[in-house]
Amino acid sequence: MNRGLSYFVGGILVGTFLATAGFSFYLRGHKLVGGNSNQLVLKLGHGLDTAHPVHKAMEFMKLRLEELSSGNVTVDIYPSSVLGSETQCIEQLQNGSLAMTKTSAAAMENFIPAMSVFGLPYIFRDADHYWNVLNGEVGQELLRQGESKFLRGLCYYDGGSRNFYTKDKPIRTPDDLKGLKIRVMNSKTAIDMVKAMGGAATPIAWGELYSALAQGTVDGAENNSPSFASNKHYEVCKHFTLDGHTRIPDMLLMSSRVWKKLNPEVRDWVQQAANESSVFQRKLWLEKTVEALEQAKNEGVTIYEVDTDAFAAKVAPMLETVESSEVRELLKKINEVK
Repeated sequence: MNRGLSYFVGGILVGTFLATAGFSFYLRGHKLVGGNSNQLVLKLGHGLDTAHPVHKAMEFMKLRLEELSSGNVTVDIYPSSVLGSETQCIEQLQNGSLAMTKTSAAAMENFIPAMSVFGLPYIFRDADHYWNVLNGEVGQELLRQGESKFLRGLCYYDGGSRNFYTKDKPIRTPDDLKGLKIRVMNSKTAIDMVKAMGGAATPIAWGELYSALAQGTVDGAENNSPSFASNKHYEVCKHFTLDGHTRIPDMLLMSSRVWKKLNPEVRDWVQQAANESSVFQRKLWLEKTVEALEQAKNEGVTIYEVDTDAFAAKVAPMLETVESSEVRELLKKINEVK
């Protein structure tokens, strides 16, 4: 081999090595064990079961990411809290040992106080207004607010509207809540909302709620219809009221530490796959909601459609007395969205 050809071949080899080394730098700590050593594997842990629409959306994201990257990037999904609780997964994102997780916007209040806006009742006119807000300036701004805590929001998933359901007394008007013990999340906003309607707000862990309902510790609870059905609360509560007091989205989070290691092209693939998974999940959630209500009816549950304006009027003072100037500004911006 002549000297010129040797330099040429050597240059190609060096270039290939540098390109691979550069690619590996962006994948450091996330290589697949065995198989293609240059494949980026992003670990995603969450607490939902594999039948949940959000988990199915994550599987969709995984496939889309593999398609966009020609197999160079994929996601390993660990459901059902095998990598830890929601809080533990968030902590793993912060230290960079986990790439992605799913959380509720309510849980993010501890990291992003402005997220408390989603817990306020009747701030969205309907589902279209809700998604216009999430996909618009307000929603996207909130997704990025966790960066200082090493948490980058990628997209929102539909968490549905939350509704009241009770054991014995149906809720047709807000006054029907007077004197009833209603389970709520351990959230000041949720507690204040039930109190404003005359109920006795009772924070109880979700996993303990079925027993609390069966034993009469509480008279009812509030959540979306798929959660009501999947946890078989229809066995105890025979009244479900479609009052839709809040819409609290789920969020797909990524570790900012991991995100910053990715090159721009990989970031674009990840973001596109996440965005498409959000659209996919919304369709699944709508189907699940209809299915859950039908299941509840078949189990003897009465579904009540009510005048939501009456409920909204009852809690309107909550919106007028919000202390945070940032949340007040967000409320103004949300109201201006068409």
